[in-house]
Amino acid sequence: MGNLIRVLTRDIDNNAGNFFLDFENAQPSESETAMWEKVNQVLTEAQVILEDLQTYRGAGEEIRQAIQHPNAEAVQEKAWSAVVPLVAKLKTFYEFSQKLESSLQCLLDVLTSSSSTPTQHLESKQALARQFAHILHFTLRFDELKMTNPAIQNDFSYYRRTISRMRINNLSSDSGSEVNNELANRMSLFYANATPMLKTLSDATSKFVSDNPDVPIENTTDCLSTMACVCKVMLETPEYRSRFTSEETVLFCLRVMVGVIILYDHVHPAGAFVKTSNIDMKGCIRVLKEQQPSSVEGLLNALRYTTKHLNDETTSKQIKSMLQPN
Repeated sequence: MGNLIRVLTRDIDNNAGNFFLDFENAQPSESETAMWEKVNQVLTEAQVILEDLQTYRGAGEEIRQAIQHPNAEAVQEKAWSAVVPLVAKLKTFYEFSQKLESSLQCLLDVLTSSSSTPTQHLESKQALARQFAHILHFTLRFDELKMTNPAIQNDFSYYRRTISRMRINNLSSDSGSEVNNELANRMSLFYANATPMLKTLSDATSKFVSDNPDVPIENTTDCLSTMACVCKVMLETPEYRSRFTSEETVLFCLRVMVGVIILYDHVHPAGAFVKTSNIDMKGCIRVLKEQQPSSVEGLLNALRYTTKHLNDETTSKQIKSMLQPN
């Protein structure tokens, strides 16, 4: 299978017009419609989640005042009233990660079945491949926004400290009972991760592999490496790139490429950076570095800091040096 996929990906490289994955307009066939609609509901919610995260301002000032004036009841109440609705949002984000995990596993089920090669699956089921790409795009976007917003962890820490204090003093937390202790622990672990959505997807992909021992692991890793290859080829081939109707699609393609590389690196026993990897890592990094630095710095950082095998001895010095921060 490994040799076959290398031949397949080489075919794509040499015959660029052979495989254009239509990230902008691919529509489901009749047999794909039921799954497409199910996943589409989750992707529609994903847009709302991103908008809410983008506008998440936090209760930093109210919390600061509450810490400075521990005995002023009105100040304490103001901080609590500001934090409770924010924690409700954080709970929604966390619960959404579980829906995303379920959607990813449904799509993997179809895209990794042994009935066809990964290339055939991605080419013939473009609408589902497009949804898979949208999940990866959302994941990287969510984590970029979360990483640059320290208010999220500060708000949640304050909420947990306040709840603890209320329990000790036998005070009712009223609307604050929104998040029970077990859920709060799970949310803490989720938000403590630098890239929580990516970790969710990596864990979900690894779980998919272990839960489906009848599906060879190569089916999953070859699906991911083929997707990375398709993105790279589309980005570096003028004929493909000219078919994109929006510059946004270029950034979309870059995010998806990085997302599948990271997933591959977490799921494949040897990772994405080893010489025998089915992903042309030097080519992918080169494509990233050819873009506007401001638009890809977050993606390069994702490769530097959220992959599993970059610092292994098996990773070539050239790849390590290509990913050195400037």
